[in-house]
Amino acid sequence: MGYEERNAWSGLVLSIIAVGIYTALLFAAAAGGPVSQVDWVPLMLWTIGLGIVAAIVVSTAWGLLIRRRDGAVVSDQRDRDIAHLGSRVGQAFLVLAGLVVIVLCAFRVDWFWIAQTMFYGFALSSIVGGVASVVLYRRGLV
Repeated sequence: MGYEERNAWSGLVLSIIAVGIYTALLFAAAAGGPVSQVDWVPLMLWTIGLGIVAAIVVSTAWGLLIRRRDGAVVSDQRDRDIAHLGSRVGQAFLVLAGLVVIVLCAFRVDWFWIAQTMFYGFALSSIVGGVASVVLYRRGLV
């Protein structure tokens, strides 16, 4: 398994973990009450920030481990094609979330629901794009 494939796997796993943690914290903070009354901004910002830091740390660690073992971290055309296709698949869900956010704004829905739609849209984009990349690495490009 090469460096880019390991990054695809770690990004997928970290995305799933981050979404799970955020969702659990959100419902825990609601304590049985309405989730829309939770102070969601710090929870969301900390989750996003720590998710980004975790992805950087894991990617750097993979790079150091592979460089030490194999002598180099190299991306080839196949890696670039898989990254491109995985991103395109994920972006479709991001576009869909953006459209839903526009509709929610048009109906003047509470900011909580708009932010949640965008957050979970980003998360779904990351997860679906990660799954697409991993599948492409395992099955190959068509």
